[in-house]
Amino acid sequence: MDGKTPERDQDSFVEFDDARAILLVDHERTTARIRALGRDFTSIVEDSELSATDDEHDPEGTTIAFERSQTSALLGAAVRHLADVEAALRKIDEDSYGRCEYCGEPISRERLRARPAAQTCITCAEKTV
Repeated sequence: MDGKTPERDQDSFVEFDDARAILLVDHERTTARIRALGRDFTSIVEDSELSATDDEHDPEGTTIAFERSQTSALLGAAVRHLADVEAALRKIDEDSYGRCEYCGEPISRERLRARPAAQTCITCAEKTV
């Protein structure tokens, strides 16, 4: 990475402003999702402490352990996504938005339109999968 920021023409200013607006909405939505999942997780844990059921052998559906695990995984994914959104917002402020974290090349406009919080170009993203 050469440390240069991407040149910004009039069109890219509009895109950066659009990206910021989209990311701010995503931030708000993700924060609300984290709060809701946190409440769900707490409720599952509290319910399991108050219940004397044998959920391991209950033929009536999913186990409490499964619900807790699933909610925990969703919560973890939401927290990681929020971190990506916050990183993208910082990059917009620092004029480094739209550059791949690995190779330093520009991230395609199409990718940023589809995934505004993307931190890597398609080539590097495919290498990490």
